[in-house]
Amino acid sequence: MTISLSFSGVIYLRVCRELERGFKRVELRHRAEELGISLPRFFSTRPEDLPRRLREIQPRYFFIEDLEEAKKRLALILLLVNGGILFFSAVAGWFLAGKTLKPIEDILEEQKRFIADASHELRTPLTALKTSLEVGLRDQKMNLSEAKKLIRDSLFEIDDLKSLTDKLLSLARYQSNGRNLTFQKVDIKWVVEKVLKKISPLAKDKGIKLTAKIQNQDLWANEESLEEMLLIFLDNAVKYTPKGGEVSLKIFKEGKWLKIQIKDTGVGIAKEDLPHIFDRFYRADQSRSKEKVSGFGLGLALAKKIIELHKGTVGVTSVLNRGTTFTINLPLKHS
Repeated sequence: MTISLSFSGVIYLRVCRELERGFKRVELRHRAEELGISLPRFFSTRPEDLPRRLREIQPRYFFIEDLEEAKKRLALILLLVNGGILFFSAVAGWFLAGKTLKPIEDILEEQKRFIADASHELRTPLTALKTSLEVGLRDQKMNLSEAKKLIRDSLFEIDDLKSLTDKLLSLARYQSNGRNLTFQKVDIKWVVEKVLKKISPLAKDKGIKLTAKIQNQDLWANEESLEEMLLIFLDNAVKYTPKGGEVSLKIFKEGKWLKIQIKDTGVGIAKEDLPHIFDRFYRADQSRSKEKVSGFGLGLALAKKIIELHKGTVGVTSVLNRGTTFTINLPLKHS
């Protein structure tokens, strides 16, 4: 607006000067016609350049009212133009500022929710651990066996807390939209083999058949996060599949995408829970499951974030008491 008003001031002064000169020329031409003096089409209004009989004529500005009216109209037009610029620049500024600040606002809201959720989730196990230890310390009749059981239970709680903090740290690391991740050519078969070595003991312990059909394929990815993502999906599949069930992993190329399918014969996910399973700290109702499954509802949120950082997509289909299938699409080349 400062630039616009400055230009408007310059325009007003210059145009007013030209208007005065133009009206003066009109008046001199009119007086010259009255006196029978011929003037060229273009002539100077300076007294020394005028014919002798016109030099001493003082401009009377016959059109002074028209000149003042022209100045007023010019000033009004410039004011309207500047008003329009102010209005449209304000609207555009508000809109663009909103567009610019929206991601920042979303990040701040995400951080607030993250801190609130993390604080809540950390408080619960810490309170339980503190309470059990306090009760144990006050129990003067506690024997060695009971003390060992208390310590063992406390260690389980600490393991859960470690798992939670590890996932929170991973989420915080991936929150920077992948700026800290290094992408390179990765052999998916090598990654899967490492994941299967980690998940096979858990599947064997539960008597679950774990199968994998992998097509040799390289893709542009971050190996560490890719391994973490596959481990989350397979770990969930094994945990929610009852004894004697089956978990299968299938990986193949489809056009410019690498398609990953993780299928289990577990308890399934209710239709009302499906839209929320990737939300942080969301856990589906476990009353339909016969066994208690540990966790804090961070795994799938973390897995989805990793997929998004790889410019991929994830979908899920599930039928209660029949199983769940996760389908992940990752681009072979990632920019």
